[in-house]
Amino acid sequence: MNIYQSIKMAFKSIAGNKTRSFLTMLGIIIGVSSVITLVSVGQGTTSSITKQLQGLGTDLLTVNIMGRGATTSLSYEEVMELKEISGVKAVSPVISGNATVKKGTINDTYAVEGITPAYEEVKNFHVQSGRYILDIDNEYRMKVAVIGSEVASDFFGTNDPVGQTLQLNGVSFKIVGLLETIGTSATGSNDDKILIPISTAERFLQSRGIRSFTVQADSTELVSSTQEQLKAWLDEKFMYADNAYSVFSAQEMMDTLNSTTQMLSLALGGIAGISLLVGGIGIMNIMLVSVSERTREIGVRKAIGAKKRDILLQFLIESTALSGFGGLIGVALGYGASALIASMSTLSTEVSMSIVAISFSFSLCIGIVFGVIPANKAAKLRPIYALRTD
Repeated sequence: MNIYQSIKMAFKSIAGNKTRSFLTMLGIIIGVSSVITLVSVGQGTTSSITKQLQGLGTDLLTVNIMGRGATTSLSYEEVMELKEISGVKAVSPVISGNATVKKGTINDTYAVEGITPAYEEVKNFHVQSGRYILDIDNEYRMKVAVIGSEVASDFFGTNDPVGQTLQLNGVSFKIVGLLETIGTSATGSNDDKILIPISTAERFLQSRGIRSFTVQADSTELVSSTQEQLKAWLDEKFMYADNAYSVFSAQEMMDTLNSTTQMLSLALGGIAGISLLVGGIGIMNIMLVSVSERTREIGVRKAIGAKKRDILLQFLIESTALSGFGGLIGVALGYGASALIASMSTLSTEVSMSIVAISFSFSLCIGIVFGVIPANKAAKLRPIYALRTD
């Protein structure tokens, strides 16, 4: 008997018991769809967080000075010394605080940041109209401001705010620029900020020295070496203070995140993969029952010349076909479930073709592996005993 006849007989047997065949495939369907759905959620979440961290800049190092008093702060001049360190492209010191902002009858509290011109390139945060803070603004402690799109919308609606004034804690600031709309990142909203010259912020926010600044490395590859030099410099500045500073690296965070989420995705895939094993056991059990039911049929086929390999091939094709069909249905359900989760919730999903291929291939292997036992049992039946079975 050729392979075409074996396939034809196997499919005829499956079609003749539709309900049992579907129930046999159910474990494989659940297993494949679960693997695809869970891994897609894990990968989608990873991609979403990675994009947010990349928005922070993988070539940036953010330093926060902790503690109180003059001994745990740096002057503007000291911070700018960092530009002399090898591998440092730019330094952007920031003085942060809050201010009550008023225009006519509108009154609210917003975040205020004192910055230098380097802030624009380091943070990749540009203006859509007007201009940025300039060196001359810092030199003369000008009362000028660059505002975020959310602040502009709150106070000026759709009108261009450039050239208008706002009252910050009762002090008039002229708006010289409107920032691009960026939205929310890993550090919060970027559109509700008000940027002013850092020299003005020192007095306006009553800040004693610089307590936060960002260092941009020449390239992502130099972040680690630059971070070590930066820590050595800070250790020298704060040699008598414990835990005086913290250094945040988006690249380190991304590396840790990728490692963690890969382990999580593997764990989720492994848990869902158990369903595939259960489905394989189900296929084996049903095929064993099928062998028992078709003992006389097997005896007749052997009596008229069917060889052991013919019987073995037919039952292997049946079990492989069952797992293959189950795998295809599982892939379709996995895609559908992933799309549904993405549309019905805030979770992101990302279906990987490699995971689809692996899960489907695994389902086929399950059918072959668990189909061997019943197929071998059928192939070993002796015709004389098989024909005597009712």
